[in-house]
Amino acid sequence: MEKQELNAFSRGLKIAMDQDGWKMRPLSEAAGLGESAVKDIFRKALSPKISTCYAIAQAMGRSLDEIIELGNGNLDNTSRAAISVAGRVGAGAEIELIDAWPKGEGLYHVACPPGLPPHGIVAVEVAGDSMAPIYEPGSVLFYARQAMGVPTEALGRICIAADTENRVWLKQVKPGTAPGLFHLISINPAGLNMHDARLSWAAPVKLHLPPDLVRRI
Repeated sequence: MEKQELNAFSRGLKIAMDQDGWKMRPLSEAAGLGESAVKDIFRKALSPKISTCYAIAQAMGRSLDEIIELGNGNLDNTSRAAISVAGRVGAGAEIELIDAWPKGEGLYHVACPPGLPPHGIVAVEVAGDSMAPIYEPGSVLFYARQAMGVPTEALGRICIAADTENRVWLKQVKPGTAPGLFHLISINPAGLNMHDARLSWAAPVKLHLPPDLVRRI
């Protein structure tokens, strides 16, 4: 990335953070980077790696190009109405969430549902039937992850949850038998339950679309 693009990325990142409500340290942690990574972006004497910029953009649910265009003043941020489906989440099936798509791409794009802000939101498709009939295979779920770890508001709720082996699940998250352990519970009585799992993060589902309402764009 050239210096001009880095400067535009820095400007666009500030705009995007203000609009999406991100703070520097939580965004750094959500991107899986050191706690000062975002702060370092704004230090003119430093030149961040492209991988660092990419990780930050991905954590925000945006692409590098989008943030650069924001910084150049070429993008009307309020008009964005599409969300990329980053990968599939296991509801009984073991799935690795594939979210390393170039330029903010994914499996496909869906229209942002009314009332849901398009920024800072991640969409995934359900694979497996352990959460049926509420969450059927092919449903699209929307969630927001502000940081690593399992926040208190995730407990007892249906969440997208990543274990320490990078598998991503759709389950109800409940406290386990010891600190740092969690039970992952299926809605479907025939589905797989996981007890005392170690999680990297969990985020409650904000909204879901059943397969017949998913509109690819």
